[in-house]
Amino acid sequence: MTATARRGHGEGSVYRDAANGTWVGAISLGRRPDGSRIRRKVTGRTKTEVREKLKKLQAEADAGLKTSASYAVAKAVDDWAAEALDGLADKTVRVKPPPGKTGRPSRAMTAAEAAALLAAAQDHPRLGAYVILSLTTGIRTEEARALRWDHVDLDGDPDARTPVPPSIAVWRSVRLHGDTKTEKSRQTLALPQNVVTALREHRRWQAESRLAAGPLWQDTGLVFTTSVGTPLDASHVRRDFRVLCKKAGIEGVWAPRELRHTFVSVMSVSGVAVEEIARLAGHASSRTTETIYRHELRPVITTGADVMDKIFTAAEREG
Repeated sequence: MTATARRGHGEGSVYRDAANGTWVGAISLGRRPDGSRIRRKVTGRTKTEVREKLKKLQAEADAGLKTSASYAVAKAVDDWAAEALDGLADKTVRVKPPPGKTGRPSRAMTAAEAAALLAAAQDHPRLGAYVILSLTTGIRTEEARALRWDHVDLDGDPDARTPVPPSIAVWRSVRLHGDTKTEKSRQTLALPQNVVTALREHRRWQAESRLAAGPLWQDTGLVFTTSVGTPLDASHVRRDFRVLCKKAGIEGVWAPRELRHTFVSVMSVSGVAVEEIARLAGHASSRTTETIYRHELRPVITTGADVMDKIFTAAEREG
């Protein structure tokens, strides 16, 4: 067995094993908790092959990886514990994580509560238009927070051959990569008149905020922002939304996502077919709507019965 020339730092040692006719490489990868050195060996038919293997081992060691065929999950856990839990008290290491809590199921406001909320929202400078838009169009809270002014058309084109109403393009969200939750969610929605009015007022408020902020203003192009133009985060929306609910006299603790549930409920109670609600909500099928919003959907479709009652009651009176 003959040694090779002096190696550089971190290269390990490479030598020829005359008995087997192969090249052998060895490298030190640190020390164990007891102070003993961790050594790894590799073999190959050429010196170059062995050196490449040693370089790979060193790179993996630098990145904290362990790729030996004998490196089991149990050893990986031990290594993680040795580094991640180092310095923690034994009692802390032994503590079991608390059991998770079941999330509160979403619910919908009644039509009267929704009307009260819309009235209260008209006077709120930052979140009023947000609430009115979300409740009357059913867009998700993460889509409303990502809405840009260049995706809002408050004028439409009423003089076109086929009149175009005011609308918003729901093309973005604050989700990862900015995509909407589903492909069906990416759509353009007509705006009710009360939303158009609210957004015009909101745009005025934002212009005044921009002037007041001066050089502190950040031009993000977003519709809903803080008073210095930065994006609203979920905590901003939750806090202001609960203030609005309290102002409207709505009891209990409500979440912004429940505006979408309220939209579905109001549409269903008004006799809108579940297929149309699914299309407006951006669901792939009405089955999704029925599964997720089953508590908000009208349990019995009575439109036909109501119409028949009116027709034949009128006919009996005339007869």
